[in-house]
Amino acid sequence: MVTLRADKVYLSRGGRSVLEDLTLTVRPGELVVIVGPNGAGKSSLLQLLAGTLKPTRGEAFLEGRSLHRWSVDALARQRAMLPQGADLGFAFQVIDVVLLGRSAWPGDAQSDLRIAGWALAETGLKGFEERRYTQLSGGDRQRVQLARVLAQLGPPGPGGARYLLLDEPTNNLDLQHQRSLMITARRLAAAGYGVVAILHDLNLAGLYADRLYLLAEGRLLVSGPPAEVLALHWLSQAYGPCLRVQSDPESGRPLVLPAS
Repeated sequence: MVTLRADKVYLSRGGRSVLEDLTLTVRPGELVVIVGPNGAGKSSLLQLLAGTLKPTRGEAFLEGRSLHRWSVDALARQRAMLPQGADLGFAFQVIDVVLLGRSAWPGDAQSDLRIAGWALAETGLKGFEERRYTQLSGGDRQRVQLARVLAQLGPPGPGGARYLLLDEPTNNLDLQHQRSLMITARRLAAAGYGVVAILHDLNLAGLYADRLYLLAEGRLLVSGPPAEVLALHWLSQAYGPCLRVQSDPESGRPLVLPAS
C-alpha cells in the first residue's frame, strides 16, 4: 500500500533525545492529527516525515523508498509542508506568492495560473489575487501560505499519492477560519490526499481527524480513533490532571475541557 511512513525513528539533538522508537503511517484518503504538550517532539516528527530532518536511527519512507533517495523536485511534487511561522517580507501580489509553489513542476504558465486559482479558491481567497501580501492580516497570510503549498501539490487526481503536512496550521486564524481550514483538510483527504497535521486544540483534532497520535516527551503514548485517544486515562499521562472529558451532545465525539 502507498504510504508516507516514519518507521521506528529516533532523533537526538545536542545529546538530548527528542524522539524515541516512534512509528507513524499516513495513507492517502485520511486525515491524521498529531497532538501532545509542548516539547513532545511533534514538529520534529513532522520534519522527519517531510524529509527536512534525518533521523538518528530508523527511517522515513514514501512509497517504500527512503525520503533521502528521492530527488528534491520529485519529492516536492509528492509532499508539501506548511511549517510554523511561514512568512515572506516582500510586497508580492498574492497570486505571485501562490505561484512560488509551482517551481518544482515543468508546467506552462497557463496551467500554473489555473492551479494557483484552484488553491486560492480552496483556501477561501478567491479575489485576493492582486492584493499585496505584506498588507494582509496574519490570518490571511497564513491562508496564502496554505494556498502556496496546495499549489505545490496540485489538485487531487492522476500523478500518484500526494501528502500535505501542516504544522499548527490554525495559528493566527479566528474560529471561522479554523473550521474552514479543517473542512478543507477533510475535503482534500476525501479526494485522495494523505493529510497529517499538528494541532494544539484537542477538540478540533477530535472533531475532524480520522486517527490521532498522542505524543509526550518524544514517545508515542497511544494512536487510534479520537474516541480512544482522547480518553482521560491517556490525556492525564500527557498533560497531567488538568483536563476533563465528556461526550459532545451534537457529534458524539469526545469534548475536552479544563478541569474545574
